[in-house]
Amino acid sequence: MMKMVRANQLLYPQRKPVAPRPAATVLLLRDTPYGVEVLMTRRSLSASFAPGAYVFPGGVVDSADAQVHPQARLRPGQTPQQATNAVAAIRESFEELGLLLAYRADGSWADASDIARLDRAAPFAAQCQALDLTLAADQVHLLAHWTTDADLPKRFAVPFLVARMPPDQAPVADEAEQFEPAWVRPADALARHHSGSFAMIFPTIRTLERLQAYASTDAVLAACIEGQPLWTSCPRGGWLNGQEARYMEHDPPFGELQMVCPDSQLVHDLTWQSEAPVPLLKNLRRLTAANPGMMTGPGTNSYLVGTAATGYAVIDPGPNDPAHVQRLFEATCVNGKSAIHYIVCTHSHPDHFPGARPLQALCEGHGSKPPILGLPSAPTARPASQFAPDRALQHLERLVLAGNGEIHSLQVIHTPGHAANHLCLLLLEDGLLFSGDHILNGSTTVIDPPDGHMGDYLHALDMLGQACQQHAIEFIAPAHGYVMGQAAQAIAKLKAHRLQREAKIASAMQAQPDGTPAQWLPVAYADVPSALWPIAMRSLLAHVAHIQKPGPQTS
Repeated sequence: MMKMVRANQLLYPQRKPVAPRPAATVLLLRDTPYGVEVLMTRRSLSASFAPGAYVFPGGVVDSADAQVHPQARLRPGQTPQQATNAVAAIRESFEELGLLLAYRADGSWADASDIARLDRAAPFAAQCQALDLTLAADQVHLLAHWTTDADLPKRFAVPFLVARMPPDQAPVADEAEQFEPAWVRPADALARHHSGSFAMIFPTIRTLERLQAYASTDAVLAACIEGQPLWTSCPRGGWLNGQEARYMEHDPPFGELQMVCPDSQLVHDLTWQSEAPVPLLKNLRRLTAANPGMMTGPGTNSYLVGTAATGYAVIDPGPNDPAHVQRLFEATCVNGKSAIHYIVCTHSHPDHFPGARPLQALCEGHGSKPPILGLPSAPTARPASQFAPDRALQHLERLVLAGNGEIHSLQVIHTPGHAANHLCLLLLEDGLLFSGDHILNGSTTVIDPPDGHMGDYLHALDMLGQACQQHAIEFIAPAHGYVMGQAAQAIAKLKAHRLQREAKIASAMQAQPDGTPAQWLPVAYADVPSALWPIAMRSLLAHVAHIQKPGPQTS
């Protein structure tokens, strides 16, 4: 079981989100010479949820929907809950748009003549029964499942269903809740939304983004796995450049929002800036250096662990940027005196450690001289990566910050691979891993021989995965990018990605046994933009060495 951050370290008082109501929506699809189109309709401007937005037909599941199963045709294995959701979607499509997914007694599709005999304001199931119509629940398939963001006052748990548009019918909006039904290609809907002429809410946008990859209705239906959604999401929101922004579980900011605001309050600012530390917890702040780039992403993250009561550990003071060093110093002063107890460098790459000595000198002028800790660079390190700490840290050593009843413990884990002297730290009480460059958010780290070694890297990933299980680590704070959630799963996924890449390289080597790394690279990294191949070449060489001599080189 994973450990969540201690409640007394959270920045905001927690609240209980509104419970979501069961609902169902359906994407009705049709094929055209120009691709798949989906039926959408505009909600009333006075609607209490998503006013004015274009949506797929659907609504709240009624208790009566569960009683209609005898009037519905089901697929083998379709569960009662799936049947209820399908019935709800069929009913809502009729009430909102006058469409009827149903069979006549002879098995043919209901058409406009059958719809004309029904009253959209009268009980739906009873009318269908009177006309001997069977609901086509067997034609309704589960595509995805969305739960409304927990910060919102009105919430729904919604299976997004998909079905082929029945023949010989045309949508007619009820002109009360729904207006302007429109057939639209997913790509066109997204383009119109981005131009500001087609309002949509987040789940609709993300669903259309995925739907546009399919060439036909048959392809969409074939992708649906019986009874299993292709994706499940309860988004989280934050602020980015002054605007509200929403994210799914696989999006880079999601883990950070989960850690800072477990109850999904819309309060955390995700904007990258280098002027002031960003509070993540009461005992954790992040100051990002002003060195963005291809290799550093938004910049190198310096982490400030601790409080005024315990003093601070600075993890990765970053480059020798006087403004950045000054901000680190000012953020850790208490009553005008330095309160830094430790300066820790995860490794000796030049965007991580050069700020250590200047920061130490500033502290020395204000009442303390915190030791610079880490591991000395190996002989294989490049000239710009030569580093000698005041004291070498030991594997599994603990650095403790304590005072006024507080305690924050950092455990050291030696993790060579990206660099021979790389280390990570666990904030044990709060289930957090500081991963340096060993694990990044949104990209894979470069393994650059000879100081980098793929066998060591993979072995260290295994160590970190075991440590996450042992200490119930939930979050990863990388040196570049946002905090990540689901630490153990992220590590397992990263290792799988590395092994998949290695398999591609091995396949290229087998296909061209007399080839060179320059010849193997375009084959093994065909899915990577060619502009990144010079960087990818470094990791390819590390993979080749590991293929030729498997296993770690360090004990």
